[in-house]
Amino acid sequence: MKLNDAFVIYSINGDTLLVPTAAAPFHGLEEGNATVGAILNCLKTDTTEEKIVDALAAEFVGDRSEMAQDVRSVLEKLRSIGAIEE
Repeated sequence: MKLNDAFVIYSINGDTLLVPTAAAPFHGLEEGNATVGAILNCLKTDTTEEKIVDALAAEFVGDRSEMAQDVRSVLEKLRSIGAIEE
């Protein structure tokens, strides 16, 4: 899976914005924190959910199972707006 090319990632002052282009199936902004930014950065190239969790575990301190839940939640939201290509 990877991020749909119709979406652009912007990072501003520790916040991450996912901005759709005119070609995107979703019209609006999605805002997230550093964790969401790290997930989105992983999705710039083809990846798996497990690889995203690995990347988060390498970057952040915390419980791996909670990170996996966060990844699943973010991926579910991204799928719902058409931001992920499977």
